[in-house]
Amino acid sequence: MPEYQNIFTQVQVQGPPEWGTDNENNMMEERSGEPFFSTLVGLFGNAQIGPIYLGWTGLVSILTGTLALNIIGINMLAQVGWSIPEFLRQLFWLALEPPSPEYGLSIPPLKDGGWYIIASLFLLVSVMTWLLRTYLLAQQHKMGKHVFWGFASAIWLFLVLGLFRPILMGSWSEAVPYGIFPHLDWTTAFSIRYGNLYYNPFHCLSIVFLYGSVLLFAMHGATILAVTRFGGDRELEQIYDRGTATERAALFWRWTMGFNATMEGIHRWAWWFAVLTPITGGIGILLTGTVVDNWFIWAQEHNFAPLYDGAYGYADYQSYETFIGQEN
Repeated sequence: MPEYQNIFTQVQVQGPPEWGTDNENNMMEERSGEPFFSTLVGLFGNAQIGPIYLGWTGLVSILTGTLALNIIGINMLAQVGWSIPEFLRQLFWLALEPPSPEYGLSIPPLKDGGWYIIASLFLLVSVMTWLLRTYLLAQQHKMGKHVFWGFASAIWLFLVLGLFRPILMGSWSEAVPYGIFPHLDWTTAFSIRYGNLYYNPFHCLSIVFLYGSVLLFAMHGATILAVTRFGGDRELEQIYDRGTATERAALFWRWTMGFNATMEGIHRWAWWFAVLTPITGGIGILLTGTVVDNWFIWAQEHNFAPLYDGAYGYADYQSYETFIGQEN
């Protein structure tokens, strides 16, 4: 009998489709799509596709998200003279840019950022209704709200970049353009403009939690794959009835580093590290330009960065205020 070991050797078992349990909300009849199985999808997760329950929040989210993507895409298509081949060739460089600075927080003409504002509004409604959907579904299934708060942490960074910080700065021009390379260009220009974002302590924390998340998920994923032959992939059973998989995994890490997380505790570690990545990153972005104008000089003032002679011209002065006064 073949062993159920890992992603490369797992056996796909297909039986009657699982529709899930019904509850007092009578959602059974609202689920749509006839379930079917996909061998390809089964290589990466459960092989069953469908059914799906949308509800009003799911429908609103999909409709508004589709509208936002269409507005962005059609604007990009117009930039290349409605040429599909040119659109595909230049896709990575095309962008829907925010309004010009002179409009401030007012509504600009459609061709100078108006479409950006409309797309942003639809996108905001889309992500917020999907966030509400995660809360309502968790509530209906009597689950914890961990998925809701995890998604909310990502939306916090999204709101900081496109809503909170532009409002505090008094201009929609501070928002991030929609586009692949233009978005990366904005990030680079943003860092240069405010004296190197690497000296932002909240950016540093965000990177710590990002790399920490990668490490924790890699350690946990590797551990579970390594003990799937002993039933380690059935983590719920291993949590309340410790079996040989849990014992071996715990022994491995206790002997490796003198400490081991539990089958439940490792998920709390990973969840917190992942959630704190966008939270700390968002705080750092929100402070940039609103509280701190130059992170390199701020870091020098707080003994975070070394003082180099003549660096930005600041080392020649006794204080940041003197430097700024001389600049003016």
